[in-house]
Amino acid sequence: MNTNTICRIRPAGRHILTIGRDLIQDNYAAVLELVKNAYDADSPDVHLEFKAFDDLSGYSIVVSDHGHGMSTDDIINKWMVPSTSDKRDRRKSPLGRMMQGSKGVGRYATSILGSNLYLETVTTVGEKTTVYLEWEPFKDATYLDDVEIIVETEKTSEPQGTRLTIEGDKEFLSEWGKGQFYKLRDELKKLQSPVSTVFGKDEFCIKLTVNDFPEEVENIDETIEPYPLFDLFDYRISGKINENGKGTLTYSCKKARNTIEEEIPLDLEKDTGCGELDIDIRVYDREPEAINTLISRGLTDESGEPLGKNEARRLLNTYNGIGVYRNGFRIRPLGERTFDWLELDKRRVNIPARCVGSNQTIGYVQIQAQDQSGLIEKSARDGLRENTAFNQLKAITTLVITQLEWRRYHYRRKEGLSRPIYKIEQNLQQLFSSEALKRNVRTQLDKGAKAEKIIELIEQDAKDKNKVAEEIRQVVAIYQGQATLGKIINVILHEGRQPLSYFRNQIPNLRRRYEFFRKTKSQTAFERLMRIAEGIEQNMDFFVKLFSRLDPLAAGRRPPRKPLKLKKTIEGTLDVFESQLETHKISVQVKGADDFMLSVWEQDLYTIFTNLIDNSLYWIREKDVPTRKIMIEIQTNGDTLNCIDYHDTGPGIEPSLIESEVIFEPQFSTKPDGTGLGLAIAGEAANRNKLELKVLESEEGAHFILQPKMENEK
Repeated sequence: MNTNTICRIRPAGRHILTIGRDLIQDNYAAVLELVKNAYDADSPDVHLEFKAFDDLSGYSIVVSDHGHGMSTDDIINKWMVPSTSDKRDRRKSPLGRMMQGSKGVGRYATSILGSNLYLETVTTVGEKTTVYLEWEPFKDATYLDDVEIIVETEKTSEPQGTRLTIEGDKEFLSEWGKGQFYKLRDELKKLQSPVSTVFGKDEFCIKLTVNDFPEEVENIDETIEPYPLFDLFDYRISGKINENGKGTLTYSCKKARNTIEEEIPLDLEKDTGCGELDIDIRVYDREPEAINTLISRGLTDESGEPLGKNEARRLLNTYNGIGVYRNGFRIRPLGERTFDWLELDKRRVNIPARCVGSNQTIGYVQIQAQDQSGLIEKSARDGLRENTAFNQLKAITTLVITQLEWRRYHYRRKEGLSRPIYKIEQNLQQLFSSEALKRNVRTQLDKGAKAEKIIELIEQDAKDKNKVAEEIRQVVAIYQGQATLGKIINVILHEGRQPLSYFRNQIPNLRRRYEFFRKTKSQTAFERLMRIAEGIEQNMDFFVKLFSRLDPLAAGRRPPRKPLKLKKTIEGTLDVFESQLETHKISVQVKGADDFMLSVWEQDLYTIFTNLIDNSLYWIREKDVPTRKIMIEIQTNGDTLNCIDYHDTGPGIEPSLIESEVIFEPQFSTKPDGTGLGLAIAGEAANRNKLELKVLESEEGAHFILQPKMENEK
């Protein structure tokens, strides 16, 4: 018998905790959400008061503002409705502020801060509404609407505004120590744009008070001021780019007196794809001489006190980062010191003389509202959704920084501020100089020496030059291995980000859990303590394995060449890319004898295959090919290597590029942001081991062959 039933989706009781405790990234994100809610309520200020109970059995957070408050109807039909679209639909507050909240979940972040919430709100007409919420009943409730909430309303003469009181027990209290309050203060200072013109006359003040916490936590009573943008920059680039991709940038350099600002017209020849952008980026040289010069020009701390060299460096370390701001508020974690969203450090590893690192930059990018820019903030408040608009934002901001980098590079070269000549360059001069030989020959001829003596001098000179040449080869090999390591730094960062995040979040928890266990001897606390310890052990083991894979590329000196198990060594190179290969569903097959030995430098073999695999990964991913394979076959004849055949199923290489062999030339690259060093380095690494890397025409994918050099080949 067929039956039709009309059903409705009913959220479970714990759903409210899922969008609060589980969805919101951390305690800081929860506090910032409450600050933004005060701003949306048209309040001129917000006061955050943290206070520990006298017996340290728990604590309270009071968040109060002087906004327009909420009516009983607002409470019932908006505040108590998860994921309401009210703010998104209204877009602007009654006084014209652009709404910060739009997801309709931020208020439930209070559940991550404590076990209960008491809400008091007074409207402009004196209607006071109170709500008391305990979060624990939601955990066991079958459905969300099974939990009854009492809403009380009365008339009052109290001033308008909203007051949230959050209370938590000892476990919640243990989440806040000296380091956590320092971090909260840093987050609040970075929350608002450093440019006061963003708000115009519409000021918004944040006050932070911390009282009676354990001894290591100092009391705080502070009005939060945004971190300033220093006028004492070394280099600066700023300007507006319209949504049509046109704009004007202004570049200035303060390292020299009487410099003139340069106007740089910019035309992307297409729409930005992420709305209108307002960019201001300031860059600092970090050499000791540059820090001294910065201090001499008047660098001071927040209170105006002059700084020493170490304090100046620490100050730059604290402030650095390029934040992304919308309507005057930062979108975290963009702009945090540990979140290099523009991958500046990766670029600097590849081209250190020209590119700037993340610790050299301070600045901001102002973006438009979501509907104008396509830049969508994640519900968990952990950045922007990585869509096409976000990729365009990264690309355009990087392009602007590149304009500064080129001008900085030329200035530093002209003023002799670039890195000193490397020893390898001095050795090259010695290699091609014949002055010492000429002097020795002239001296011997003056003494009436015979031809044999002159020949002996020439042979000795050749021997000395060969020794210098070999030193150069070894140094170049080290540089190339480290350049290859830099090339795959994105792999290393991707692999290491998760365990690093685990350490950062859990080690403070470990200390607090230990203190709680030491005082209470609770079995539950002990089990939580052990889970963290086991997690640390697992993540540490991951790092040990990762670094062991990278050892050959990171070598600071060249060990002697030795016989290696060829197949095992190649598989070790593939291990570095294991996560990437898995993510992009690329299968790898290595064929060949397990016990075949080849006498090579391990670093060079890693260099060759790291560059080949990195290229295959890039093009298979970039062109989104349906069949995703890398095939490596070791062909041998007894103890002799015939060749290593390398084949992928990517888009392949243009026949004209194969015929001209231009792909092996330095600085040639078909990647938009490529350095053109990968295959050139791989080819030279092969040559050092009396091998030859060739590219072959193929109807499907890229095809390389690595084979021993013939004796008559140079």
